[in-house]
Amino acid sequence: MTENETPNPSAQTASEHTSVHDDTASPQDQGQETPSENQAGENQAGNHQNNDHAADDAQTSAAPETGEATEDAPQPVSLEDQITELNDKLLRSLAELENTRRRAERDRAEAQQYGMMRFARDMLSVSDNFGRAMAALSPEARAELPETVAAVFEGIDATERELSAIFERHNIIRVSPLGDKFDPNFHEAMFEAPGTGAPSGSIIEVVEVGYRIGDRLLRPARVGVAKD
Repeated sequence: MTENETPNPSAQTASEHTSVHDDTASPQDQGQETPSENQAGENQAGNHQNNDHAADDAQTSAAPETGEATEDAPQPVSLEDQITELNDKLLRSLAELENTRRRAERDRAEAQQYGMMRFARDMLSVSDNFGRAMAALSPEARAELPETVAAVFEGIDATERELSAIFERHNIIRVSPLGDKFDPNFHEAMFEAPGTGAPSGSIIEVVEVGYRIGDRLLRPARVGVAKD
């Protein structure tokens, strides 16, 4: 352009607009964040915070359960406690065995002494019959009997004596309480007789002798009692 040429106002104005447009560049060209980027960052930060809160809540809720599990868990037993428990069990077992042994010995002794009670009670009637047969005749009447009949009575007498010896050998004791005081534990009153002159409550007659084996009564003596 020569000195005589005048500048074009339109061209100058266009160049100024271009300069202004370059100076007012978009926020993206100047390195600034857009609103969408700001929102994405806030969302990401919020997610991190939510994850942190969720982890804290999980730890908080798990803590009591862990404590309860620890309380419910069985505590280990010490060696001394185990020894004490085993020693107590051993002593109890020994005591039970000793009691069982003593009980067995007592039962065996009672079986030996009282096991024949039923048989002995049944044999009492046999002894009673022998006694009645011998009491049927007086000694004077027996002396007048023929020799064969007298031999029969002698056999009955010998059998009664042998049976009485067997009773004594097995601790079966005859109870004939004539003149004793009436005892309901060993005697059975068949009648009461007033005016006998005997003390009241005393036994004046033995209707049937009694028997006992050891300290147990086989059969009470049936007696008559004086009553004033």
